[in-house]
Amino acid sequence: MTEPLPRVMWLLSHSTAREFEIAMLKKLGFAEVFLPKSFPMEAGFRSASVDYSEDARLSIPPDDLAILNAADWYSDPGRDVWQIANKHFQVLFFIVQSSSFLSSMARHFQGVAILRAYGLSQDMSYDRILLHYGQGTRMLDGLGRRLWMGTAYEHIASIEPPWLRRREVYLPAGLDDCRVRGDWTGHDPTLLFVCPEVATNPYYMQIYRKFKTWFADFPYVVGGAQPLMPNDPHVLGFVPADAYRRNMREFRVMFYHSTEPNHVHYHPFEAVRAGMPLIFMGGGILDRFGGDGLPGRCSSYEEARHKVRRILDNDRKLINEIRFSQPRLLNGLHPETLQPLWRQGMEQVVDSLRSLPPSTLSRKPRIAVILPVPYRGGTLRSAKLLAQALLAGSRQFDEKADVVFAYPHVPEEGADKWDEGLPPEIPRRSLTWLALEAAAARRAMKFAGHSAWGPTAERYLAMDDGMQQFCDCDLWIIVSDRLSAPLLPIRPYILLIFDYLQRYDAAFPENADYAFLAAARAAARVLVTTRFTEGDALAYGGIARERLFRVPMLIPERPTVECAHREAGDSHFLWTTNLAAHKNHLNAVRALREYYEVLDGRLECRVTGADTKDLLKSELPHIQPLRALVSESKVLAKKLRPLGELPEMLYQRQLATASFLWHPAQVDNGTLSVVEAAQLGVPSLSSRYPAMEEMNERFGLHLAWMEAGDPSQMARQLKWMEEHGPSVRSRLPGTNALAAHSVEEVASEYWKVVRECL
Repeated sequence: MTEPLPRVMWLLSHSTAREFEIAMLKKLGFAEVFLPKSFPMEAGFRSASVDYSEDARLSIPPDDLAILNAADWYSDPGRDVWQIANKHFQVLFFIVQSSSFLSSMARHFQGVAILRAYGLSQDMSYDRILLHYGQGTRMLDGLGRRLWMGTAYEHIASIEPPWLRRREVYLPAGLDDCRVRGDWTGHDPTLLFVCPEVATNPYYMQIYRKFKTWFADFPYVVGGAQPLMPNDPHVLGFVPADAYRRNMREFRVMFYHSTEPNHVHYHPFEAVRAGMPLIFMGGGILDRFGGDGLPGRCSSYEEARHKVRRILDNDRKLINEIRFSQPRLLNGLHPETLQPLWRQGMEQVVDSLRSLPPSTLSRKPRIAVILPVPYRGGTLRSAKLLAQALLAGSRQFDEKADVVFAYPHVPEEGADKWDEGLPPEIPRRSLTWLALEAAAARRAMKFAGHSAWGPTAERYLAMDDGMQQFCDCDLWIIVSDRLSAPLLPIRPYILLIFDYLQRYDAAFPENADYAFLAAARAAARVLVTTRFTEGDALAYGGIARERLFRVPMLIPERPTVECAHREAGDSHFLWTTNLAAHKNHLNAVRALREYYEVLDGRLECRVTGADTKDLLKSELPHIQPLRALVSESKVLAKKLRPLGELPEMLYQRQLATASFLWHPAQVDNGTLSVVEAAQLGVPSLSSRYPAMEEMNERFGLHLAWMEAGDPSQMARQLKWMEEHGPSVRSRLPGTNALAAHSVEEVASEYWKVVRECL
C-alpha cells in the first residue's frame, strides 16, 4: 500500500478488539482512524476506555469533528452528519446496532462499509440479522460492492448464503499484546465468571442460571456489564480497568462456559494473558485455538466443577499444568502473525474503493405522493398540500427534487377532481392496485434487483401506473395507512397517518386493521400531524419511536373569494361532513331539531361534503335514523339543506357568506375546514376533542366548543353562535397570523424528515 490510504471511521465498542484492530490499521499505514466520542459503551467486564487525544492528530476541521463526536451513531445520525462523514472518511467499520442505523448508513454513506463479524451463536447468522434489521436486503442492495463482511475467524462465513460469502474479507481477531504477565498471585480463592446482562438478556440469563446450578456453593464473583443489577451480591457490574486488571491478578481461577463453534469472548484470552488458570468447556471455538487436549479443557460440567474445586483448594500441580500449557491459546492472536492477513484483506478493501465510480447522482431524486384510495375532502386536500410542501421544501434546501402526485383510477370520476389546486410543476398519474401472491412477489423483487429478498406474507400489493410501477421514483409517500396487504418494498416508503379512528369505533371488527398496522410498522418513517395521533401511533400502532415524526399540519392557501360583508341578516351556517360514522350525524340532527323547535333557531343549516347529497337517502345503518327525525319535523325538513360535494369555488362562496362553520364530529385528526373558515373571516363551532384543541392552539382560532355526545348542549351552542356571531368573529386570527403557517413557511419541516430517506 504505497498510495495515501483512506481515513477510517470506527463504530465498534469492544475495547480489547479495538485496541488490537486500530493498532493493526495504523501499522498498515492507516494513520487516521476516528472513533466518535458518543459511541463507546461499557461492553464487558471493564470500561471501554479510549484515548481521545488522537482527535488532535486528525486532519479534520474542528467544527466537523465536533458534529461527528456528538452524533447518535447507535441510531440514525442524520443525512447532514453523513455528508460530513463522507467528506472525510472512505472506510467504515460497523456492527448492526439498529434498523435505523443500518438503513441510514446504507442510504447515505458513500464509501466502503465493513460489517465486523466476530461470530454469532450457532442458531444465528449474519444473513438473518441483516434480513431482519434491513427489512430484507433491499436497503443493502444499494451498497452493492461497497459492503464487505469482515470476518474475525476464517470459518464463520461458511454458514452464510452466497450473496454474503461473496462479500467476505478475512480480518482475523487478535490481541495487541500476547505476552503472558508474570504477576498473577491467585491469593484470593475466588472463582471469576464473566456474564453480562444477567437480568435483562434471556440468552445470558440462562447461562447465569446454569453457572449457579453448578458453582453457587463456591466463592465466586460475576463480572460483565449489567444494565439492571440482579439481586445477587456476587454480581459486580461495572468494574474500572485498574480494578479489572487487579482482579485478574488476584482471583484464583476463571471459568469459561461457551461451547459455541462460531464465537468466543475476549475475557478467556485476557485471563490467559494475565497468567490466571482458565477452566473452559470443550467443543467450542477455543478448540480451534489449540484448546483441545489442554488440562484446563472440560468435557462436562462435572469435570469443570471438580477442577475448579481443586484449584480453589490451591492444588499447585493442576494450577501449574494449566498455567504453563494454556498460552498456546494465544498463538493465533499474535499481531506479528496476523499482520500479513490484515494487509491482504485491507488491500482488497482499498482496491475496491479505488475502483468505485464517482458517487454523483445523474438526476434529481423523484418522490411519489400517493393517495391509496379515492379519498375526497380533507384527505385529498392534504395529499395535494403535501406534494406542494415537498416541492417547496426541496428548493428551500437547494436540493431540488421532482414530485409526482398519484391517485386511484376511478373511471366514473373526472380527472379534474384530482388535479384541482396542484401547480403544473407536479405531474399527475393514476394508479391501480395489483395483488401479488408470494411467489409472484419474489419474482418481482428479483427483477427489481433485490435477489435475496424473501416474502413473509401470503400476498403483497403493487402499484401499476401504466409506466414503470413507480420504480422511476426513489421514495413513495402513502397518504394514510389504508393498505389491505403489505406493500411490495421495491422502493422505501413513508406513511402519512392522520388518525386511528378504528381505535375509537366499537363497530370496527377486531383485528381488521392488522394490515394497516403492519404497513406502518414496515415503513421507513411514519408522519403524523398531531400529538393525539402521535400517542395513538406509539401505544396502539406499535410504531417505533425513532421512525415516528410529528410534522406541522398543512393548511391551504388563502381562498380566492373575498370575505363577505355581513349585516345582521345572516341566513345560514355551514356543516361540512361526509357519511363516515365518526361524523356524529344522529346527534347532530337531534341537536338541529332542538335548535329549531325548542330554541327557535333561525339560521338555515347547509350541508356540504363528499356524498352529502345522499344524507337523507343513504342505506348506511348509522344514517338511516336521520330520515325519521327529519320527516317528523317540518321546520327541520325546511331548514336542513344538503348541497352535496361542491366545486372548490362554490364551496368557498357558501363558506364566505356563512354565519359560522359547524363541526360536530366525535373524534378524528381535526378538520382543515375551520382554518379555511378563519381565512374567510368565518368563526367555527366544533366538538371538543384532542385534535381540535391542538388545531385551536396552533392556529389561534378561538373556536367555540360543544360536547358531541350531548345534543341539547349542542343545540344551545348553535343558538349562542347565532346570537353572538359578531363578537366571536372579532376574535379570529388576522391574515398575517395564518399566513405564518402556510405551505411555504412549514415546507422545510417536511423536507428535513423526507430527505433522510432519499
